[in-house]
Amino acid sequence: MGTARTPRERWVEEGLRALSEGGPDAVRVEALAKRLKVTKGGFYGYFADRQALLEAMLEVWERDSTDEVIDRVEREGGDPKTKIERAGGLTFAGDRLLPIDLAVRDWARRDEAVAERLRRVDNRRMALLREMIGTFCSDPGEVEARSLIAFCVAIGHRFLAADHDGRTREEVLDRAADLILDRDPGRSGGC
Repeated sequence: MGTARTPRERWVEEGLRALSEGGPDAVRVEALAKRLKVTKGGFYGYFADRQALLEAMLEVWERDSTDEVIDRVEREGGDPKTKIERAGGLTFAGDRLLPIDLAVRDWARRDEAVAERLRRVDNRRMALLREMIGTFCSDPGEVEARSLIAFCVAIGHRFLAADHDGRTREEVLDRAADLILDRDPGRSGGC
């Protein structure tokens, strides 16, 4: 009876973990085999080469961060504001997708094919934001601005080292969400 073969999905997941920890240069067949505690021979039963693994990793990231998130948001229902928050939480608050997303963004700065895939993913995310924000805001310019601000806050706040004048980052992010989602009853917004 032979040893069970390491599933393809484990190679991809371990590759995504390595990517999130050290960028694309950290995704090396030998290193992944060591992390998986297997020989690298099994790798070649699934992938022609490292590039094929990188492509498979990007496909999984794209599917998980768009199709899977959108499907779950729709399946769990709620009003558009709840859906926006859920999509952001699923994408940018977890311990799996967020580090991969940030690593892909860094990688895209140096690789045009990765940049094109990231553009496709970001366009799908922006389309979802536009659709949801458009349900409570009728001005197309404001819908676009709120969508951009929401997306920039979700990603960019992680790179900001500024203090918030006696407020916690979480308090400021909550207030930003109130403004973007027009949740402040005392504010007379443009929507």
